[in-house]
Amino acid sequence: MTEHRRFPPHKAPLPQLSRRGFLISMCASGAVFGFPRSGQAAMDPAVAGGVPVEAAGARYEPAIWYWIDGAGKVNVNIIRAEMGQHVGTAIARILADELGANWDDVHITHVDTDPKWGLMVTGGSWSVWMSWPVYRQAGAAGRIALAETAAALWGVTVEEVTVGNGRVTAGERSAGFGELVSAGISRSFTEDELAALPLKPHGELTLLGRELKALDIAGKTSGQTVYGIDARVEGMLHGAPILPPYRYGCKVTGVDDSGAKAVKGYRQSLVLEDPSGTAPGWVMVIADSHWAAEKAARLVRVSYDTSAAARASEAELQAENRRLIDDPATGSILDTGNTDVDPVFAAAADTFEAEYATQTVLHFQLEPLNALVFLGDDGVWQVHTGNQWQSLCLPWIQTALGVGDGEVIMRSYMLGGGFGRRLNGDYIVPVALASQALGGTPVKMVMSRESDVHFDSVRPPTLSRLKMAFDADHTVTAMDTAVASGWPTKVMLPGFMPMGVNGEPYDPFASDGADHWYEVGAQRARAISNELAESVFRPGWLRSVSPGWINFAVESFMDEAAHHIGADPLQFRLDHFTAAGRNAGSAPNAVGGASRQAAVLARVAELSGYGRTDLPADTAIGLATTYGQSRSMPTWVGGAAQLRVDRATGYIDLQKLWLVVDCGTVVDPNGARAQVEGGAMWGVSMALYEGTAFADGRVEDTNLDSYTPLRMMDAPEIEIEMVESTEVPTGLGEPGTTVVAPAIANAIFNAVGIRMRHLPITPEAVRQALETAKS
Repeated sequence: MTEHRRFPPHKAPLPQLSRRGFLISMCASGAVFGFPRSGQAAMDPAVAGGVPVEAAGARYEPAIWYWIDGAGKVNVNIIRAEMGQHVGTAIARILADELGANWDDVHITHVDTDPKWGLMVTGGSWSVWMSWPVYRQAGAAGRIALAETAAALWGVTVEEVTVGNGRVTAGERSAGFGELVSAGISRSFTEDELAALPLKPHGELTLLGRELKALDIAGKTSGQTVYGIDARVEGMLHGAPILPPYRYGCKVTGVDDSGAKAVKGYRQSLVLEDPSGTAPGWVMVIADSHWAAEKAARLVRVSYDTSAAARASEAELQAENRRLIDDPATGSILDTGNTDVDPVFAAAADTFEAEYATQTVLHFQLEPLNALVFLGDDGVWQVHTGNQWQSLCLPWIQTALGVGDGEVIMRSYMLGGGFGRRLNGDYIVPVALASQALGGTPVKMVMSRESDVHFDSVRPPTLSRLKMAFDADHTVTAMDTAVASGWPTKVMLPGFMPMGVNGEPYDPFASDGADHWYEVGAQRARAISNELAESVFRPGWLRSVSPGWINFAVESFMDEAAHHIGADPLQFRLDHFTAAGRNAGSAPNAVGGASRQAAVLARVAELSGYGRTDLPADTAIGLATTYGQSRSMPTWVGGAAQLRVDRATGYIDLQKLWLVVDCGTVVDPNGARAQVEGGAMWGVSMALYEGTAFADGRVEDTNLDSYTPLRMMDAPEIEIEMVESTEVPTGLGEPGTTVVAPAIANAIFNAVGIRMRHLPITPEAVRQALETAKS
């Protein structure tokens, strides 16, 4: 089990405050949060109770993405999940700017599932990037329709008409959006016409990059926003799950609920049969209230046949990673241009090799998993929950219920934290099965923290082995990278996997990062699936996915390789960002290629004072640079970390982080900065604090008493600089995470001369490395 230190040696424990004490203190100061009892989904987070905005009078819908009503209100439809990142505000801003709307007139609606929306997913840092062209085209359609309508009414040419700040003007004539909508607009657009519409030049965009009010703040701060955990409908029952000992291979052989029958409100215990294979071996305890269900569940005794269950320890999973990497025939080889590295290594004057590992990481989102499911009066199954990937979950729910397309609808709620856990909607399936077993009666489940964690789709233990070849002049001639882990996409959506050059499919979310932007001559990147891990648990997508661990390896290795040949690590990196060939970049998402990554690295080195010699003993700054999530959507990040190592305790005092970020156009400055800050703190947490371990097929830590993420008192100072740009906006939810761990590891080396190649970097591991370095 990971060593956890609650309090660093130089910091005293904070005063302890109970949950009751917290509530009393909050009430005493006049701050009481109330939660609505409405069964409506939180479709408009800016409106009390989440009730969606209704159009006033006439309504014009230039595209499915929004409508304008007779009062001039603009309602933007959002298919992305809101989990604290203000995604609706960012997307609405894109549309409103292109349309020429007044920001005070803009509302957002988080829509329910419907095939017309296409792919409904919130992950991969994709939301703003994917929305940028679509919502700009939609906004342009409304602007043009309004201009054409005004021109026809006033007898002027369209060229004489301007649209801005919610008004349409031509000479002395002016009208608000609502007036023109009320007058009647009949203009429609085909998909081809939408795609061909002229967009505003970047210099004419007036809302992007400005400080504007977020559209979901009021409801969140007043407690009126409705989350999945708040969902209610009349007559609903409550379910508390009893999970099998292992994720797979468990069959219920008996249920003894005699003890539970004494609990007031207890109804029955359901053994769930799951045709989708998502939640095998579950028992759902049904009661009239949540607490009755939880109390009864503790008294129900379930027996299992676990003979088919796969069990493994953390050490066994890592040993399998290593065995797979040792076998050159395993895995899928990514297309890097020239992958024939073997003859280059055979002819090399010198080589350098290193391995990097990470421990199992849990999601631990604040809001426990929950769902409310029932059969509606119209014969359609309703799912009320917060979820990040509705398009993935719907087929599972349909299969479990034995129904077809159009027979399940998912209502959109706010998420109390996602971090990738709610991309996997496995928690919905058992609730749907319980409701079906009760004839469609509404059933709501809120999982306990321990059950939530036991059922978590974790980031599995990972191993990366990197090797570099040099000629006699220390010029890099080849690089070989092999990465092994459980693959989430293979388990949950195998059709999403592309094909490697050797004809084997690979999971991009378990290999992104290996295909970097450095020019290293011949380059082989091999991604390997650990099927032992996949048989024990369901690997998941966790914030930053593979770049969170592969970039730790790549950037630590680049630092080590530079020292190996006696080069300056900063200059060594810059020298290999040649921005030539496949690393030159391409439109629309990667214009400038490696030159932009070099720029953020050089800037963060300057900003942080990297290389300064006046720092105290055992204190240093380390550098790293990453490109966010994937080559197809790079967000260039330069990172630096300043820390001090306590040689006696091994404690790392992380003092400050600097991040320079080039994400193209910054759509929403406050949201962008918050995303980078949050991502960086997540990176700190995984670098220094977070990690559990598998033992006999189960994770050892199931609550926050032993699993200890970063606490506020340990958060470092952070300085963020966003690069001004007019390029296409790319993602920001995860790139801030990926640069932190290698910057910390490189700073530790600069401070005390030890290389830390395993995450998390615990005080015990630092002490051991220092002892080894002495001997």
